[in-house]
Amino acid sequence: MRKWISGAAFAALAAASAVPACAQTAPLDGALTIVVGYPPGGSSDRVARLVADRLKDRLGVTVVVENKTGAGGRIAAQGLHALAARQNVLMLANPAVMVVAPLVYAEPGYDAQRDFKPVSLVSRYKFALAVPATSPIRDVAALRQWLQANPRQFTVGVPATGSLPHFFALMLGRELGQEPEVVGYRGSAPLISELIGGILPQAVDTLDTLLPQHRAGKIRILATSGEARDPELTDVPTFREAGVNLAADGWNAFFAASSMAPAKAERLGADIAALMREPAMQQAVRESYLEPVSSDVAATTAELDAYRKQWEPVVRASGFTATQ
Repeated sequence: MRKWISGAAFAALAAASAVPACAQTAPLDGALTIVVGYPPGGSSDRVARLVADRLKDRLGVTVVVENKTGAGGRIAAQGLHALAARQNVLMLANPAVMVVAPLVYAEPGYDAQRDFKPVSLVSRYKFALAVPATSPIRDVAALRQWLQANPRQFTVGVPATGSLPHFFALMLGRELGQEPEVVGYRGSAPLISELIGGILPQAVDTLDTLLPQHRAGKIRILATSGEARDPELTDVPTFREAGVNLAADGWNAFFAASSMAPAKAERLGADIAALMREPAMQQAVRESYLEPVSSDVAATTAELDAYRKQWEPVVRASGFTATQ
């Protein structure tokens, strides 16, 4: 079994008076490690590091972030669920790992509902539909007209086959009455490169990924997937405002191995939720084009259940399966 924590990796504050009250009443018995299943720099990694930087003072222990990459985040999940109860490890994960992978892989290497316990939802992100800046299509109404004149030519690029943008593109096609040809790329960088170059006519990706290119005038976002307009894009309608009955989002949340003591998980969830209510933390998350969320164990569990009910039928109906 991979060991992620050294028993000596523990930093106490110099004086009890400097430790927050919550840490005095129920201190962790060592350092806390936050595992991220993706490389540094992505939205999951950014949120994990923002939380780690501030959580160390609240807990009174060292908090470190480790990137355990591979298999679309499944390597990190496979390692987490095997940990012993005494180890202080959380994983920051998204729906690709906790909702989609268990549905499309015959053997993902873990049971998302049995092997983990939700701790705290910390951010949400929206999806967006974009076209090249040179495209004559300037809004969703124009896209509808083009699709009516050009049936079966709805090509949509997504950052990865089997990703949430992939399934959102399928949902979009269903609402537009045109089954899209979904083209999966190896990440957002090549997707955006071909979108900017006009090689790809349409793309669906997360809003935080597409927004900088839209602001730079290199692509044009036609609509976003939120219930309300994004504060960073007040001139861009939601899909519902554009006449498409579609709203969805993704999230980043902390999970513990099911072996973690319930009291410890509850304590960590409460501390992270309190941290996410701090104005400075909320501002830092918004600067990454994400929506900050404060949610303890109970609220996170309820939201995750609701999310599964929305997305599982879409994934299953697609018939998509993945190989290891």
